[in-house]
Amino acid sequence: MLRSIFGEPPREWQGPLQDTVQTIERFARLMRDKGRGEAGSAVKFRKYAIWSEGLLRSLDELEQSKYAAERYAAKVAKPSVDEMSSAERLNYYRHVYYDKNAYIRVFSLLDKLGMLLNETLGLRTERIKSRFSYFTVLRGMRGSERHARLAEALNEWKERHQDALNRLRKRRNMEIHHMNAEFQDDLLHSLNPDTGSAHLENIAANMNDLEEGWEMAWRTLDLSFRYLLKQGSQMA
Repeated sequence: MLRSIFGEPPREWQGPLQDTVQTIERFARLMRDKGRGEAGSAVKFRKYAIWSEGLLRSLDELEQSKYAAERYAAKVAKPSVDEMSSAERLNYYRHVYYDKNAYIRVFSLLDKLGMLLNETLGLRTERIKSRFSYFTVLRGMRGSERHARLAEALNEWKERHQDALNRLRKRRNMEIHHMNAEFQDDLLHSLNPDTGSAHLENIAANMNDLEEGWEMAWRTLDLSFRYLLKQGSQMA
């Protein structure tokens, strides 16, 4: 959808990402098949199907937001807003919009997956914490012998991208709970005005972190749904 902004055709999933999407689609179909009828368990399976389809939509929205953030970032050359032309400033603000969209969606997607894993695998994470994240689910899963292999594989991807995830989480928390993340440098400059014009955040470094967050998110989906698909026929 967003590629039309740049006069490009819609993206088509290819390679490993296409395999991931197809795995999620197969699991959703399996849950819909098991959800036929009116029994209590049927309602549960229909819910799993809807959640899985929602995760597919979340994956698509994250990829589109990341792509748009990268394209607009490439149009920003000046080190501060004050030095930009009106056209470059507009491109910068568009970059900021889609960048926020993307890094917030990284954690939103993971938390939705955490809800699905918690229910389908019977992890009962809510006994530990009533409002929990994907990372809470993962910690609990690591203590479960039954799903230890999945937990180990998921944890490997988390550890591989831990530094980038920490920086993305800090930006997400700043944006949601404190202030607009892109104004942090302005705040620091206002507290120490002798440093000259306030410079932009490091856009290239932010895009590298976002790329790592994206990879961690879709790899996590891939591992999780391949595991769920194997478990699906045994779900009752």
